[in-house]
Amino acid sequence: MSRLRAWLRPATAWADLGLAAKGLVVVALPLAILLGGIGALHLSSRAEAEAERAVRLTFAIQRDIHEVHALLAEAASGVRGYRLTGQEAFLEPYTKAEALLPLTLARLRASVRDPEIRARLTRVDALVIQKRQGLAQLAAMPGAGSQDSLTTREVAEALVANKRVLDGLRAEIEAMQRREGQLLDARRARADSERSRTLGLTAAMAVIGLLASLAAVQLLFSGIVRRVRTLERDAERLERGEPLTTRDHAQDEIGRLARRLVEAGELLRRREAELRDGEERYRRVIEGVRDYGIFALDTEGHVTSWNVGAERIKGWNASEVIGHHFSIFYPPESRRETPSRLLAAAAADGRVEDEGWRVRRDGSRFWANVVITAVRDEAGELQGFSKVTRDITDRKRAEEALKAARNEAERASMAKSEFLSRMSHELRTPLTAILGFNQLLDMDRELLGPDQGHAVEQIARAGGHLLGMIDEVLDIARIEAGGHTMNPEPVRVDELAREAIALTTPQAQAAGIEIRFQPGEARAWADRRATLQVLLNLLSNAVKYNRRDGRVVVEVRSEPSRTVIDVRDQGPGVAADFVDRLFTPFDRLDADRWSGAQGSGLGLALSRGLARAMNGDVLYRAAEQGAGSVFSLVLPTRPVAEAAPSRSETAE
Repeated sequence: MSRLRAWLRPATAWADLGLAAKGLVVVALPLAILLGGIGALHLSSRAEAEAERAVRLTFAIQRDIHEVHALLAEAASGVRGYRLTGQEAFLEPYTKAEALLPLTLARLRASVRDPEIRARLTRVDALVIQKRQGLAQLAAMPGAGSQDSLTTREVAEALVANKRVLDGLRAEIEAMQRREGQLLDARRARADSERSRTLGLTAAMAVIGLLASLAAVQLLFSGIVRRVRTLERDAERLERGEPLTTRDHAQDEIGRLARRLVEAGELLRRREAELRDGEERYRRVIEGVRDYGIFALDTEGHVTSWNVGAERIKGWNASEVIGHHFSIFYPPESRRETPSRLLAAAAADGRVEDEGWRVRRDGSRFWANVVITAVRDEAGELQGFSKVTRDITDRKRAEEALKAARNEAERASMAKSEFLSRMSHELRTPLTAILGFNQLLDMDRELLGPDQGHAVEQIARAGGHLLGMIDEVLDIARIEAGGHTMNPEPVRVDELAREAIALTTPQAQAAGIEIRFQPGEARAWADRRATLQVLLNLLSNAVKYNRRDGRVVVEVRSEPSRTVIDVRDQGPGVAADFVDRLFTPFDRLDADRWSGAQGSGLGLALSRGLARAMNGDVLYRAAEQGAGSVFSLVLPTRPVAEAAPSRSETAE
């Protein structure tokens, strides 16, 4: 068992090794062997080249030794010929030998490595010198070319001495050549051996490289290819929906991919099961919907599914309608055009909504709201349509009834406005006469008694109040009828506020009320007269409904795209129950409490109407600290085309 574990450890380590490391090993193994073989071949080639160079050097040494012998022999022959004939042409070999012998001997000294040959070469150098000296002496002796040029005693002795030196040189040279012949045979044998070793090493490297390549291929197959094929088979099983089992436990990329594939297969099966459950639940939900007709159409508009709601609304059951074109649900007058137009719009835009009359199985009509949605696959190809139908006949009838009621209310409002306008004009005529006669009486006040003078004052006060109420009624009628003319322009709000404060000051002083102004650099786009009228109404109310010795604060402030004028009083404020009725015409809130204050209940309604006609508003909020109320006039800073209307904004 221990041996088995020891054998499995390397295999497991190899399987756990990453693909990059495996690829490196597979590539590096034959590459390392190749590089080793190249190195060995290089070394062997170098040894073979060295051996061949030694052989060539031996040939060169032998050639130079032979050349030394030949030069000396030719030089000696030439000197003898010169002695016999006396012709200097025979001295050319001697002259040539004198020039070449030093160079040849120098090459020999540089080339010879063998100790024995070097020793003999030393002796040859000495003999060559003697030979050259002897030849030089012989050539220089007189009598060259005479009959006794070779028979004189000095010449004979010189010839004998030169012959003796030449014989010694010949013996040394022959010994050197024999030694070089031995060295040549040894060096040839070494070169042949190196050549044979190179061939053998080349063959061995080829065999080792082939085996290494086979080993690398085996490693690649066992480590990658075989397992990749397993993954491919697992992918095919996954495609067929078959379960996968984990068989590859290696920790490399392929092992992790195999485990991920198994996990993906399990996740896919779970999601398929969830999808089937969801589709079943969806089918049950659709089948259970009774208030909506939900069904599917093919690309041509034929019904492919049908739910209970569709059967309840339209009257057809599934077997009667599936396969038929959905145009059967439309009235005859729209059956040819509307269905195709709705399908084309849904295909182009993805969704279309429509309302109109539809037909039930029994021929009765109902008003339906329908939504048709295009159904496309992942590639964007149209697969059909889904259609949701809702019966909104009751809502249609309610809308028609509401529209009729609204039209009736508008007619009543117009009649009311017409009545108020005519009544105001009818009242203004006799009231003007009354006020005129009252002015005549007032001109003769010195003729009247105290009671009569007081009655004249009461008539003037009551007439003025009634005339102001008539004007307010006319303004309300014009605003509601949309006939109130506005001339908006850029206005300085602080100037209008100061003007309104100046006009209200006598009323405030009579009531013991202090008015404080907090100006601000602000402009508004508004009608000057209407803005002043609104400010006067707000200031008059702030004085009228304030406490004795109270204070009114007017503050101008700028906000984004609007200007706000706050009018703050120190009165008891507005009860929470009355806030919703503040701007209702003719509704005087808490009239019993403020019975001494004159008013028609139109001021705030008229003020809001004028403000909204200028694309502004009048807002109310309770004072932040203590009792009191804050009414805010909100006006735009730019024309209505540039500024958003403010009437929908609420008080802070």
